Amino acid sequence: MLLGCIGDDFTGSSDLGNTLSKEGMRCVQYVGIPSGPAADDVEAGVVALKSRSLDRHDAVSQSLAALRWLQAQGCTQFFFKYCSTFDSTPDGNIGPVAEALAEALDAHKVIVCPAFPGTGRSVYQGHLFVNDVLLNECGMQNHPLTPMTDPDIRRWLARQTTHPVGHVAATSVLEGAAAIGRALDAEHRAGKRLIVVDALRDVDLLEIGKAADQLPLITGGSGVALGLPRNFAQRGQISKAGIAWRGQPGKCVALSGSCSTATRAQVALHGQSNPTYEIDAAKVIEGTLVPQTVTDWLLESKGVPLAYSSADPDHVAAIQDRFGGTRSAAALETFFATLAQQLVDAGIGKILTAGGETSGAVVEGLKLDTLEIGPEIDPGVPALRANDALVLALKSGNFGAEDYFAKAAQVLGSVNG
Repeated sequence: MLLGCIGDDFTGSSDLGNTLSKEGMRCVQYVGIPSGPAADDVEAGVVALKSRSLDRHDAVSQSLAALRWLQAQGCTQFFFKYCSTFDSTPDGNIGPVAEALAEALDAHKVIVCPAFPGTGRSVYQGHLFVNDVLLNECGMQNHPLTPMTDPDIRRWLARQTTHPVGHVAATSVLEGAAAIGRALDAEHRAGKRLIVVDALRDVDLLEIGKAADQLPLITGGSGVALGLPRNFAQRGQISKAGIAWRGQPGKCVALSGSCSTATRAQVALHGQSNPTYEIDAAKVIEGTLVPQTVTDWLLESKGVPLAYSSADPDHVAAIQDRFGGTRSAAALETFFATLAQQLVDAGIGKILTAGGETSGAVVEGLKLDTLEIGPEIDPGVPALRANDALVLALKSGNFGAEDYFAKAAQVLGSVNG
């Protein structure tokens, strides 16, 4: 294994796997830290943790354990993957995990770049944009777990870290890899270890990748990993063979717990031509709606039926005020995990999920351990094979075109993607 990656959630990890696979690396996603060695032909391994919302101590502990496993596989470079909308809080763990990994690897000039132009995320003057809107105005300010109220990644990260945060501006990035390298060196000399790097276009990410060739640690969204496989390819270290995709026959069902603006639009469009079932969060928490009821409905419904708890921010806030945020989240995650178990037990072989917490609950509920990266459905969202009888698509809430659910169902059943 050449490139060792640590993801802080399951959807983001599959997003990263998608990027690396498209660029020619044979990539496998591991659900949690494996107990044994990786297969000999794996070139990039992504250890998917569910650490995004954990406290700093637990997130650091899990991430360092993942690092040790990846080091034991022979990796020569490491990547810490977090969300392209930098999902965290002022007390969040992105900074602490990045600092802990840097210390363990004796890494300096550590790039921090959540940009992903393919999904509209860009960093300019240290500020994160979603399309043409600042992060704190795009809807992320209403996220129920990690509301993003400041678009300045330098300022946000500084609230989480013990050392000053550096910055490589777009003026250097637009000049290419050599200028990026000089700017990173200058920030390092100034005592900066974590350095936010601007990026507006895919070509910027490729140049950042060139500049990162000899760096032991890179952090960011999946976009900044775009250029890393090319460094290995130029040295003749990767086969570019990839993994042959084989679709799964049979019925496909969709489960959505994301409350993002993008997912709610996808749910609305899908419901125009497919059956949908709105899961009442209050009934789930009170125990008056049980998973078997929804499972039976999904099994009996035609088309690509969708069961969703996605709701607008005001409704989510009302539920959290009534029952408490922790209780609400735990109840819904348990519900979706049980729902997925019942569906697979009933013979369902294709499951679509929307939302990081929902996807994590489904993957953990099904006790999956390894996911093969398949063809891309939408930017940042690949098809995944869990075993001979089950394929999945794990979508981050903000990703995907409006027709995502129909498109994903088609790809999961396709012979060649």
